[in-house]
Amino acid sequence: MEVVVVVVFVTSGRRRDPSLAGQVLVLQLAVILGVLALVAVISLRQSGVTFEQQAGAQVRSVAEYVANSSQVRTKLEEVADPSTRTAASDTVNQLAPAVESALSLSSASEIDITTPDGEVLVSSDPLRVGTHADLDGSGAQGGRGWSGLREVDAQTVVAAHAPVLSDDDSGEGDLVGLVLVEQNYPSAWQRLTDSAADLAVFLGVGALLGVLGTYVISRVVRRRTRGLGASEISRLADHREALLHSIREGVLAVGTDGRITMVNDAALRLLDLDADALGQPVARLALGKEVVSLLDGSAAVDEDAVAVVADRVLVFNRRSASSRGRGIGTVTTMRDRTELVSLQSQLSSNLSITDTLRAQTHEFSNHLHTISGLVQLEEYAELRSLVGTLARRRAETSDFVTARVKDLAVAALLLAKSSVADEHGVCLELTEDSALPALAPGDSADLTTVLGNLIENALDACRGVEGAEVTVSLQAGLSYLHIEVADNGPGVPEELREAIFVRGFSTKPDVPGGRGIGLPLVQLICAQRGGSIEVHQGKGAVFSVRLPYSSRVST
Repeated sequence: MEVVVVVVFVTSGRRRDPSLAGQVLVLQLAVILGVLALVAVISLRQSGVTFEQQAGAQVRSVAEYVANSSQVRTKLEEVADPSTRTAASDTVNQLAPAVESALSLSSASEIDITTPDGEVLVSSDPLRVGTHADLDGSGAQGGRGWSGLREVDAQTVVAAHAPVLSDDDSGEGDLVGLVLVEQNYPSAWQRLTDSAADLAVFLGVGALLGVLGTYVISRVVRRRTRGLGASEISRLADHREALLHSIREGVLAVGTDGRITMVNDAALRLLDLDADALGQPVARLALGKEVVSLLDGSAAVDEDAVAVVADRVLVFNRRSASSRGRGIGTVTTMRDRTELVSLQSQLSSNLSITDTLRAQTHEFSNHLHTISGLVQLEEYAELRSLVGTLARRRAETSDFVTARVKDLAVAALLLAKSSVADEHGVCLELTEDSALPALAPGDSADLTTVLGNLIENALDACRGVEGAEVTVSLQAGLSYLHIEVADNGPGVPEELREAIFVRGFSTKPDVPGGRGIGLPLVQLICAQRGGSIEVHQGKGAVFSVRLPYSSRVST
C-alpha cells in the first residue's frame, strides 16, 4: 500500500524575514562592539591601577626624601623646641627651598611640611600655610610612613605621609614634623588620551578580527540554513514534527555514528521503545541483531524486508540519507503487517486445503479408473479385494490419528496433509506416543496454523529425497503443548537458524511471489502466546515448539 503525504505551506504576502545568517551577523557585531567597550573600560581601569601603584611609589619616595633631609630635621627640631623657636617667616624662608627643589625634581602636585599635630608650616600652595592637614587614617603620627588615595578639594589625589624624626644618640628620634606629598589623579579622559595609541591598535585589531570571524560564521550559517530566516526555520521544524508524529508509519533515522537521530511516535510504538531512545546507539536497544542490522545499515536489504518484533510482523524499507553528496546515515520506514500476515496465513490455509482436495481428487480418480477397469473385465473378486484394501487402509490411518489426537481440527489437518504427502512421495507419520486432547477453539486454531506451516515446510524440504519422510510428535503437558516436526531433508545451516524466523527468509528464491512468511508467523504466534520455537539438526531439520494452552475443552 502506497502512502502519499501532502504538506501544504501557506505564506502571507508580508515581507520576508531577515535570514538567520544576517541576524547572526548583526548579533555578532553587537557582541563585538560590547566586547570592545568592555575592553576599553578594563583598559582604563587597569591604567588607573597602574597609575596608583607608580604614583604611590613616587610620592612615597619624595616624602621620605624630604623627611630625611638634614636641613628639614634641624629646622623642625628648632620649631619644636620653645627655647630655640624662630619666627614663622624664618621657618618658611629656610624650608621653602627644600620644598621647591623636591617639587621641581618630581611629578608631585603639592608638598606640605607640618607640625606633628598637622599644622601646615610650609607648603607649595601658600594658601595652605596655617591650616591643618587631614591625617585621618594615616599612620605617620605614629612614626610610620603611609600612602593612599584622598579627596582634597573635591579632587582625588595620591598622597604619601612621612614622619620627620629628630636626631638622637639612642637611634630613636622624637617626632618633630610631617611631610605630606600629593599628586593629582588623572581624569578618565586624560588616561584614555595617554593610552590612546596603544588602545586604538588593540581595539582596531580586535574589531577587524571580530568582523572577519563574524563574516565567516555568517557564511557558514547561511550555507547550513539555506538562507532561511529564524521564523521560517521555526515553521519548518513545526511542520516536520507535525508530519512525523501524525503519520501511522514508523520513521526512524540513524546517523553515521549508529545513534538514533530522529524517531516518531509510531516507530516507538511498533518497536516497543521508550521516548528516551532518541540519541541512543541503536545497537544497545533490545531489538535483536537482525532488526538492528536493518536499522543501522549494516545488512543489505531489499524493499519490504519482513521482521518479527515482539508480537508484531513489521515490513521495513531503508534508504541511505545524504546531504550535499555526503552520507549522513539511514532512514527506515516501517509498517505493521501483523493483520495482513494473519490474512495471508488464512489464505495459505485455504490454498493448502485446495491442494489437499486436489490431491485427494487425483487419488480417488486413479482408484475409480482402476475400479472401472476391473468392472469392465468382470474381475469382481479382485474388485472386492481392492475396495476392501482401500477402505481398510484409510480406516486404519484415520483410526490411528483420531486415537491419539482428540482435537478434530488438528486430526483433520493431519489426515489432509497425509494425502498431500502421499502425492509428493513423502511418508508423513504421527509418532506412537503422541497424545493430544480436545482443545479450546483459540488453542486449536493457533495449533493448526503452527502445525500446518511446519509440516508444509518439512514436505518442501525433503521432497525429492530418497526415502523422504516427515515425523510429527504431539504431546500435551500440564500447561504447554509440545510439538516436534522432523524431516530427513538437508536441514538448516546453523548460520541461518535465526534468519529463517526473523526476516522472512526463504531458501527458495525461485518461488514466484516469494516465501518466508510461514516460519515468521509461527514465531509470531509463539511470541504472542508466551511460547517458543527452536530448530536443531537431526536426520534433517527438527523444529520444536512449546505452546501454552488452556485446559478448557472445545465443544
